[in-house]
Amino acid sequence: MFRKTRLYSIFSLAGLLLCALLVASCGQRITITTLEQLSGKEFAVPTGTVADKLVSSKFPDAKFQYFNSVLDAAMAVKAGKADAAAYDEPILRNIAGKNPGLTVLPTPITVDEYGFAMRLGDVTIKEAIDGVVRDARADGRYEQMLDRWLPKQGAPGPMPAILAADGSAGVLRFGTAPVTEPFSFVDGTRAVVGLDVELAARVAARLNKRLEIVQLDFGALIPALIAGKVDLIGACITITEERKKSVLFSESYYKGGISALVRQ
Repeated sequence: MFRKTRLYSIFSLAGLLLCALLVASCGQRITITTLEQLSGKEFAVPTGTVADKLVSSKFPDAKFQYFNSVLDAAMAVKAGKADAAAYDEPILRNIAGKNPGLTVLPTPITVDEYGFAMRLGDVTIKEAIDGVVRDARADGRYEQMLDRWLPKQGAPGPMPAILAADGSAGVLRFGTAPVTEPFSFVDGTRAVVGLDVELAARVAARLNKRLEIVQLDFGALIPALIAGKVDLIGACITITEERKKSVLFSESYYKGGISALVRQ
C-alpha cells in the first residue's frame, strides 16, 4: 500500500510539473489585442528594412528576430515564434487576409503617407494623379479599389482593364518594384498588378497615353526617375521631406505606416 501511494505521488508530481511547463510555455505568447501590450515583446521583422528602428522608437525595450521576407516574419508569428511582425500596414493586411488566424492591430506603430513621385516641376503628371485620386474618392471607385486589392479575407481581385481613348498622346513610363503586394506585385499570369498599378493605368488613361511598366528594384526607383528613365514611380512609397528635395510627390492616396501583425 505504501509503495502504491508513493508511486502515485511521484506520478502526480510529474504530471503537475508537466502541466506547469506547458502552461509556462503557452504563457510566453499571450494574446495581443492592443498596441500597448507589445511593450517588451519580441518582434519578427524582415532583414534589411528600417522596421526594427521604427518599432524601437515606440518600444525601446523590444526584442527582434530577423527573417528573409515579411511573409517569413508573419509565419513566425503564426507559429508562436514571435509576438508580432512589424512592417508596412497594407502589406501586413494582405498577408492577414490570406492567412486565417492572423490580424493587424488597428492602432499603427508609426503613421506614413504614401504617394507617387515624378520629376521636379512635372506638374502635368501630378495634376493627373491628384485628379484621378480625387475623382475616385468622390464617386466611390476608391473604396472599390481598396476592396479589390485589400479584401478582409482572401487574395486580391483581378486587375481591371483600363485603356486610354486611343493612346495617341504617347507613353507613360511607370517605374515600380513589384514586390509590395498588394500595391505592386506579379500575379499568377506573370502580369504586374496592384493598387499602384491600377492608379498608374488610370493616370495614363486620363493623359490619353499607353502605360508602360518598368520593373525596378525599390532602391533604384528614385534614381531612375531623376535620370529620366521613367516618368512616374509608385510602390508603396512613403512621402518624406528628404525625398521631396529630389522628386515631386502627388497628394497622398493612402495613409499607412508600420503596423503590428499578431495572432488572433
